[in-house]
Amino acid sequence: MIIRCGYEIRLECTQPTALVCLMSIDKDREADIREPETLSTSPDVTTTTYRDLFGNTCRRLMAPAGEFTIRSNATVADHGRPDTLRPDALEVPVQDLPDACLVYLMGSRYCETDHLSQTAWDLFGSLPPGWQRVQAICDFVHQHLHFDYMQARATRTAFEAFNERVGVCRDFAHLALAFCRCLNIPARYVNGYLGDIGVPVVDPMDFSAWIEVFLDGEWHTFDPRNNIPRIGRIVVARGRDAADVPLINSFGPHILKDFRVWAYEEPTLA
Repeated sequence: MIIRCGYEIRLECTQPTALVCLMSIDKDREADIREPETLSTSPDVTTTTYRDLFGNTCRRLMAPAGEFTIRSNATVADHGRPDTLRPDALEVPVQDLPDACLVYLMGSRYCETDHLSQTAWDLFGSLPPGWQRVQAICDFVHQHLHFDYMQARATRTAFEAFNERVGVCRDFAHLALAFCRCLNIPARYVNGYLGDIGVPVVDPMDFSAWIEVFLDGEWHTFDPRNNIPRIGRIVVARGRDAADVPLINSFGPHILKDFRVWAYEEPTLA
C-alpha cells in the first residue's frame, strides 16, 4: 500500500526566531519513499539539516516575525501488515547488551526511574521476563491511564501520569518506558505518523507516540496507548523521551495558530 503523510503548521512569531524541527521521515524508511518529502515555508526561508545524537534528521531555519507556515508532503510504500508480534522474544541480560542500548536503561527528563522503580518491581517483577512482561506493562498502562486531549500537559512526567491516571499518547509512552527501564529492559521513545488504517477514523489526526523495546537482539514496537497491532507506522524520530524529539524547538516566543497532520492510504488505481 501507499501512504500519504504530511503536515501543515502555522506559527506567529513576535520577532525573528530560530527553529529546529524534527518532522522528517526517519532514514530507515528512505527506500520506501515514493514521492520525496516536499517541504515548503511561507514566507520562503532557507533551511539546512543535520543529524542529532540519536540519528534523527533535524531541520534548522529562521522564522521571520509575523505569521509563518511550514508544510510537508510525501508518499511512502508500506507492506500493509500489522505490527509484528514475537511472544517468544527474551530479555537480554544487562551485561550482554550492546553499548548503544545502555542509555535507554537510564532515567530521563520525563521517565523518573528512581520514583517508579519499586512500583515496577512490585507490579511486574514476578512475571516471566521477556515479551510477555513488556506486554503486561503495556496492558497495565493502557488500563491505568485515561486518554484525554483536554488534559494534555507538556510538563507531565511518567510519575505524574501514574498518579494522575490521565494523559495523551506521550504520557502512555513515558510511563511504559519508565517501567521497562526499571526492570532493566532497554526502551526508547518513538514519534511518528500513525493513520487510521484498519481502525475507526481518527479525527483530528496528530503525530503519535509509541515505544520500542530491545528484546532478543532487536528493537520491537509496542504501543501502550492503542495496545493493539497497527498498520502503517512511519517513524519520524527516536530518543530517550519526548524531550529528545520535540516537533519544533523554538529559540524564542511563538504562538501556534494552526496544526494539521495527515496519514492515510492512497486509493489504488483500477
